[in-house]
Amino acid sequence: MKLKSTLALLLSLLAAGGLQAEPLKIAYSDWPGFTIFELAKQKGWFKDAGLDVELVWFEYLPSIDAFSAGKVDAVTIVGTDALVAGANGAKSKFVALLDYSEGSDMIIGAPGIKSIKDLKGKKVAVETTLVEHLLLLKALEENGMTQADVELVNTATDKMPETLASGKVSAVGAWYPISGNALKQVSGSKALFTSASAKGLIYDVLAVSPSSYGKHKEEWAKIAGIYYKCVDYLKDPKTKKEAIKIMAAKVGADASDYAKNVPGTHFLTLEEAKAAVKKGPGLDSIYGSLTVGDKFNLENKVYKSAQKPESYVLPNLINDLK
Repeated sequence: MKLKSTLALLLSLLAAGGLQAEPLKIAYSDWPGFTIFELAKQKGWFKDAGLDVELVWFEYLPSIDAFSAGKVDAVTIVGTDALVAGANGAKSKFVALLDYSEGSDMIIGAPGIKSIKDLKGKKVAVETTLVEHLLLLKALEENGMTQADVELVNTATDKMPETLASGKVSAVGAWYPISGNALKQVSGSKALFTSASAKGLIYDVLAVSPSSYGKHKEEWAKIAGIYYKCVDYLKDPKTKKEAIKIMAAKVGADASDYAKNVPGTHFLTLEEAKAAVKKGPGLDSIYGSLTVGDKFNLENKVYKSAQKPESYVLPNLINDLK
């Protein structure tokens, strides 16, 4: 009888959401603002907070596919890409703003190409409708040009180093670490425009499925708080070296080389995240940035119906963190 009573109690707790039957699964990939979650795993911060969290490693696009298929509860993702997933049926709630790109996303010119204006009438390889396409449009706009002034060559981002080396295009668009690999592999190539000139254009977020968020609001709030603990650990001069070592080891990179590229990602502190969830039209606000991304997606026929940033962002959750 005692065993039956215990089983009945466990079943009732599970039904009520009182016990977490499965770990909360977060898909993450090779980008510093995502890989930093490895600190929480290695330092045991999830367990210390009473959380059962499983970090699941993917390439970037497969991570989004896994989220869209319901194989994971959450994904580390570019905010604009989360709108695309949402428009295709995989809605999400942003429980944390992770970072914005501050130089690691690049438009890289082939040898002999000195500026964006040199690209007029030339071929540029980007993975169309993704963030480097958006960055290219920003670069063209700032140089008095439009997409009509170049010929886009749709290319997978991981193929950019070899594409640039082929001599068949005059520039490529890529994010770190692929952008760094392209510069290393093609002598004479140079960054023509980077996300450092468009801060806030490319925000990254932790996007959670509405169903998981609805069942585990307290747990997701704790996970968001742990993310900012990771950021503080990375930014603290006393622990920065250890943090970089852990992150570099995860992606099989040399720690000293990895350290040189960390500044290309602006990791958001909690206070900065709170500032970014204030509504505003500029790129300093996640709402302004997502509005630009939504316009880009609509104009490029990525989806047909406009996505409302307000349905994705959770300002109260972020503002209540301490």
